[in-house]
Amino acid sequence: MRNVQELIRRFHEAPLLVFWESTKACPLACKHCRADAILKPLPGELTTQEGKRLIEQVAEFGDPKPLLIITGGDPLMRSDLFELIDYANSLSVPVSLAPAVSPNLNTETLKLIKESGVKSISISLDGARPETHDEIRGVPGSYKETVNAIKTAVELGVSVQVNTVVWRKSLAELPEVAYLLKNLGVKVWEVFFLIVTGRAKEELDITPEEYEAAVQFLVDVSTYGFQVRTVEAPFYRRAKLERLKGREFGHPLYNQLVERLRNLMGPPVRAVDPTIVPTRDGFGIIFIAYDGTVHPSGFLPYPLGNVRKQSLVKIYREHPLLLKMRRGEFGGRCGVCEYKDICGGSRARAFAYFKDPLAEDPACVYKPHRNL
Repeated sequence: MRNVQELIRRFHEAPLLVFWESTKACPLACKHCRADAILKPLPGELTTQEGKRLIEQVAEFGDPKPLLIITGGDPLMRSDLFELIDYANSLSVPVSLAPAVSPNLNTETLKLIKESGVKSISISLDGARPETHDEIRGVPGSYKETVNAIKTAVELGVSVQVNTVVWRKSLAELPEVAYLLKNLGVKVWEVFFLIVTGRAKEELDITPEEYEAAVQFLVDVSTYGFQVRTVEAPFYRRAKLERLKGREFGHPLYNQLVERLRNLMGPPVRAVDPTIVPTRDGFGIIFIAYDGTVHPSGFLPYPLGNVRKQSLVKIYREHPLLLKMRRGEFGGRCGVCEYKDICGGSRARAFAYFKDPLAEDPACVYKPHRNL
């Protein structure tokens, strides 16, 4: 846990990840889109020069510099994207991209991404079957194009992280998604848990009991050589620590998922991955919207300031809400939980449900040992 404490100290001063929503423009129409993306850029996007100034602000956090993840919408819709990447490289700011799977993401573009020095790309695959993925993405044929894009990127030597949103129809397909990623040669799987914001609607979401079964299942997935990360389910780390302590978990859904995982992939190849990176909304993570507005994360639309007028470093280090988040000044179960330093609950989900970013996470079923 010494490394975890070192990370916690670091995250008080600088984020690990800076997400920049470089544009709202995107050719897709995903049902769960956080950005509520549209076909054309909105007025007020950061210009090329303002984008470069933002990159300078990221560099001002010092070494080790945060990873700048250029997202959207679809960052490939920006004509100056590779100019911005070159500028980041000149300041030793590492860059990753989160492109949409569209005709823009072709072999030539992937070669250009590889040559540009981008550290990795993330590609979204939201089900093991074409019907599931295409339904949530809103574009027929998207599944086939997504699998082909992943395959091409891996073949070109581009580091690929696959993102999968857990929703009503993808939940049962998670073992098959893991098997597909294994066969594609993908080693980093980032699993997103729904937040009712943007276009995401509550009927797409799963129950708290299903959340727990899913994160416990992901602990098992980590025994197959995957680096598993979760978004808006920080209680995955609590589940991992419990399993590392030898506590077993039983639930009908979990049992079904693990049984299918074993049938598809055989016995585990290693022990549970012990890695803990204690990021959460506003702590180790910060988000800049298309117009420069700063939020704790992309799923927590709480404005903290704007990089056009204020220093990103100053906002991150001094904003009162972020200071409360870092101190763990949470309500309900999250406030008294013995895991709040390494988990802390989803601040975005607390805000979506209670309009309070410091409230407890309603998706977590864990009952803290401390009394409320």
